[in-house]
Amino acid sequence: MTSQPMQPFDLTGKVALVTGSNTGLGAGMACALAGAGCDIVGVSRSDDSGTAQRVHALGRRYAGVSADLSSSAPVDDIVRAALEACGRIDVLVNNAGIIRRADALTFTEEDWDDVMNVNLKSAFFLAQAVARHFVGREKRGKIINVASMLSFQGGIRVASYTSSKSGMLGLTRLLANEWAARGINVNAIAPGYMATSNTAALREDEQRNGEILARIPAARWGTPDDLAGPVVFLASSASDYVHGHTLAVDGGWLAR
Repeated sequence: MTSQPMQPFDLTGKVALVTGSNTGLGAGMACALAGAGCDIVGVSRSDDSGTAQRVHALGRRYAGVSADLSSSAPVDDIVRAALEACGRIDVLVNNAGIIRRADALTFTEEDWDDVMNVNLKSAFFLAQAVARHFVGREKRGKIINVASMLSFQGGIRVASYTSSKSGMLGLTRLLANEWAARGINVNAIAPGYMATSNTAALREDEQRNGEILARIPAARWGTPDDLAGPVVFLASSASDYVHGHTLAVDGGWLAR
């Protein structure tokens, strides 16, 4: 009797909790995970019906949770709602994020705190809550943080965003150090310049758009579909020996 071929990217029967699932990269990653077999619990502040329809069309369940991650207050309720809806969590995608642009000389404390709270503080406490579920259940699970090119570079006019995404890279390594032996994989994806609402102003600026495209070896902006393979890989058993890594999906930006 021969054994069945391995299907390491098959996520059938798994449940993924995805923050910022209503649009852009979050919606794209939620649908990619659903296409690989995951049921999805999507967390967003606004209407996520479009993502829900796309997930249902792929034959998977979608449970929407309305929450504002500008503070860590809703974290326990999010995890509780996910477990009530789907009975388990196997994958967390910490994608929710915001950006504020201003010169460092005039950057406000409010813009600093708002970005750090969503992008880093709430992401940490949600990872903590989900990891406690992993440890209490099967002592295994996947956490995928969303970093940025500004995890590696300084950028301009985005002081709090750069700090939060640099922090996300470090946090990913720290959590991997502490949780790898517990069977929890913590890794990150660092998207390059992606065509989303966060970059609309850059793409509309003819000079800046041209400068960015000239730096990207692939000669195009990325799309949410470009994260499909990476997020499925990091959510699946194919990445079981990958810990603390931040995977750049950047069209070659960092190689230039």
